[in-house]
Amino acid sequence: MLDQKTVRQFISELGSDSPAPGGGSASALGASLASALGAMVFSLTVGKKVYNEYSDENRKKINSGLQICIKNQNVFLELMNKDAEVFLSLMSAFKLPKESGDEIKIRSEKIKEGYQGALEIPLSVAEGAYKMYEYVKIAAELGNKNVISDAGVSALMIQASIESAILSVKINYSSIKDEIYKEKIKSRCNELVKQGRINRDEILSVVNESL
Repeated sequence: MLDQKTVRQFISELGSDSPAPGGGSASALGASLASALGAMVFSLTVGKKVYNEYSDENRKKINSGLQICIKNQNVFLELMNKDAEVFLSLMSAFKLPKESGDEIKIRSEKIKEGYQGALEIPLSVAEGAYKMYEYVKIAAELGNKNVISDAGVSALMIQASIESAILSVKINYSSIKDEIYKEKIKSRCNELVKQGRINRDEILSVVNESL
C-alpha cells in the first residue's frame, strides 16, 4: 500500500517507469497534506489563550474542524491507494484475452469498469478536497496567528489537489458513452475549479492581512 511507504520510497516510485502511482495519487496525497496542515493550525489553537477567550460557538467550530481534518488525512490516503489500484486494474483489463466473442465481451466490460473507477476516484478527491475549504477558512479566521501561514499553504494545496485530480478525471472522459452523464461531470469539474479558486483567494486574503 502506498501509504505504508516512506516519503523517499513513495517519491522514488512516483518518479519511476511504473504507471502507478501517478497524478491521481499525488493529488490525493496533496489533499491529505492540506488536511494535516489544517489539523496543525487547529491543534496549535486549542487550549491557547485566544482559544479560551473565544465563545462556545467558536470553540466548537475549532474542535469540530480539528476532528474533521484529522479524519480526512486518512480518507485522502485511502483514496491515494485506491487511485493506484483502479489504474492498475484498468491496465490489467486491457491484457485480458480477446479471441472469442465471450472473451471480447468480458474484456470490454472490465475496461469499462476500469475507466469508471479511474474517473470516479479522482472526482471523489476533488469533491472531498473542495469541502475542506470550509474548515481551512475557520482555521485562517480563528486559528493561532503564529501559524496562520500554514492555513494559507493548506488552501493552496487544496486547490492544487482539486485541479490536479480533475485532470485525471478529464483524461478518462473519452471512455464515457453517456453524453448526458459526461456533460454533468464536465460541468461539476468546472464548478469545482471556479468555486475552489474563489475560496482559495478568500482564505489567502485573510492570511495575508494577518502576516
